[in-house]
Amino acid sequence: MNDYLKLMYKDCKIDEKVLSFCTGIEEGLKERFAELDEVAEYNQMKVLAAMRKNKVSDAHFNDSTGYGYDDIGRDTLEAVYASVFHTESALVRPNLVSGTHALSVALSANVRPGDEILSPVGKPYDTLEGVIGIRECKGSLAEYGVTYAQVDLKKNGMIDFDGVKAAINERTKLVTIQRSKGYQTRPTLSVGAIGVLISFIKNIKPDIICMVDNCYGEFVEVIEPTDVGADLCVGSLIKNPGGGLAPIGGYIVGKEEYVENCACRLTAPGLGKEVGASLGLNRAFFQGLFLAPTVVAGALKGAIFAANVYERLGFPVLPNGKEPRYDIIQAVTLKSREAMLAFCHGIQEAAPVDSYVVPEPWAMPGYHDEVVMAAGAFIQGSSIELSADGPVTEPYAVYFQGGLTWYHAKFGIINSVQKLFEQGLVLC
Repeated sequence: MNDYLKLMYKDCKIDEKVLSFCTGIEEGLKERFAELDEVAEYNQMKVLAAMRKNKVSDAHFNDSTGYGYDDIGRDTLEAVYASVFHTESALVRPNLVSGTHALSVALSANVRPGDEILSPVGKPYDTLEGVIGIRECKGSLAEYGVTYAQVDLKKNGMIDFDGVKAAINERTKLVTIQRSKGYQTRPTLSVGAIGVLISFIKNIKPDIICMVDNCYGEFVEVIEPTDVGADLCVGSLIKNPGGGLAPIGGYIVGKEEYVENCACRLTAPGLGKEVGASLGLNRAFFQGLFLAPTVVAGALKGAIFAANVYERLGFPVLPNGKEPRYDIIQAVTLKSREAMLAFCHGIQEAAPVDSYVVPEPWAMPGYHDEVVMAAGAFIQGSSIELSADGPVTEPYAVYFQGGLTWYHAKFGIINSVQKLFEQGLVLC
């Protein structure tokens, strides 16, 4: 590290011991980072090929209003997403307001009263509990006579295939597979593992709809769940595929019949994909998708750096510093409330937006426990931007993700160590 850069970190109040400790770890990660760059290059070419195939033009960046009839930009964007994910159809809309909303639309569009939803990978993310009806909530699928079954993962984090086989019955209509860990300390599923699970399920009951919650996983590998048999794949544009530019939105890709069902649920029966104004957002959606592979690579570098730093400091991390990556999330178990809040303070202070704010735990809608969230982002709640959050309860695990650039993610982690160092919670 040159003297100019050292001076910059000193101006940012990073102790020399903290900086030396962290940059020493960074030096050992160059080969790993080169592998991430190769994946990013492949995915960049995949996105570029999809845009070229669908003849993206500046005319597609124009806005539409009202009903949005004949919005060629919206329709072309959806064709690009279908090409990227190798699917028959896609629904990419700003009025899919979050990943949870997109999942809710996909679920409610493709099940009917008397059907059963099965999760073969344990409890879904907290905000889906109200959607399904695991937790009593107005408008849940349970209110419409849709039942839910769950097969927990084994203690080692592996899928319980015997349990899955026993749980599938004549009412099982849709299987929902959450790729990422959510607020759990279980391994994220690789695309390969998802493919094995889907094949196993289809061999038992071929007509089951297999849906994957792909949030945090896009462009981490060179293939996506739709390449290994997923009928539907769902995600948020303010996570990986929006590249930090999409200000809102979600996507649903998959088989035409199921995507059309989703469109009719999102708008109205008989209207489907034909309506929905883009309101001037098409340029951000196209450009964000184009940048996404390299943005995701930067976030992955930050996650790997965080794992190696905190592992060396003696904290349990998941994945560990050497394991392969299947999403952008890094879990760090900080063991105490004080350490968890110090970590989040460091991430918040490193942000370009609201750096002066100290994050405090509060009762966020849809969560069981108080949640602390550090997120000084250009887009509110954008998880592809540098952020860290988690429920403030034992074992005090924080979930770090994002970083529009590797350099920002790096500084965020270094600053989080600085905060723990200042409180005597770590030694460097």
